[in-house]
Amino acid sequence: MDKKDLRIVFFGTPEFAVESLKRLVEGGYNIVGVVTMPDKPAGRGHHLLQSDVKRYAVEHGLRVLQPVRLKDEAFVDELRSLKAHLQIIIAFRMLPEVVWAMPPMGTFNLHASLLPKYRGAAPINWAVMNGDTRTGVTTFFLKHEIDTGDIIEQRDIAIGRTDNVGVVHDKLMLLGADMVMHTVEAILAGTVHPVAQEQLLTAGQEPTPAPKIFKDTCQIHWTWPAERVYNHIRGLSPYPAAWTVMADEAGGRWQLKILATAEPQAACGTPGRVMIEGRRMLVNCGDGAVEIARLQPAGKKPMSADEFLRGLHFTGSLSMNL
Repeated sequence: MDKKDLRIVFFGTPEFAVESLKRLVEGGYNIVGVVTMPDKPAGRGHHLLQSDVKRYAVEHGLRVLQPVRLKDEAFVDELRSLKAHLQIIIAFRMLPEVVWAMPPMGTFNLHASLLPKYRGAAPINWAVMNGDTRTGVTTFFLKHEIDTGDIIEQRDIAIGRTDNVGVVHDKLMLLGADMVMHTVEAILAGTVHPVAQEQLLTAGQEPTPAPKIFKDTCQIHWTWPAERVYNHIRGLSPYPAAWTVMADEAGGRWQLKILATAEPQAACGTPGRVMIEGRRMLVNCGDGAVEIARLQPAGKKPMSADEFLRGLHFTGSLSMNL
């Protein structure tokens, strides 16, 4: 079959998925439908906001489907009418079997980790938060349990010592798009040899979870070692951002998102104690300290620690909530 005859339905929502869709379109593949989330009200005016994938699809004249429920009979019938040979899933919801089992060549997903490590909703965040030095992308065929399907291909990259999750996201977005193209070519050529994820686990080893990030997940615990605090902040920056609450002796309180720090340094002192050295802002941790480089006070724009300190008025000593 020629690639122009290969009928593909693409499922995706955020920017991470757009790069792969763009490569497929520019590569001459026949994208017969794009499935993305419904438009959502946003901002004070509650204007409907389109997903990144929808904006790209509309700009390029692709047919767009936006089901509220993936098991809805009307959606399933419309999807079936597209007569797709192959479905590609990138950063989308969990699919019911009636959807993923539909195309004769299967449905594959691009996942932003080296499965079976970091199964779940936030693989890039957890890789950086845990201080990993390498991560990657995986394509795999879908099956019932989420992120458990047989692996088609994997590629890896280094996580730089100062990389935050935004930097790693962009690296994996490009690497993933390359691999999606290669995976489609291999499926079309009939040269794929999927491998069960269990075969990649050593005896006694378990898959690593990467659960969804909630507000509580983002809180900084200053009793942690400085290295863990440093990685935690990198793994949540620029979004959704690690947070803490700073207080002075007179009861003043500042809710802060911490966006960047310098690398950990040796220090002794009470965890959470804030040390102001000129225009530098250091915080003691359970072991060592970190210097805050960039932060965002509640209701204000992101700023350097120097900018923040110039406008800060406080009484007595400062400390972070543990």
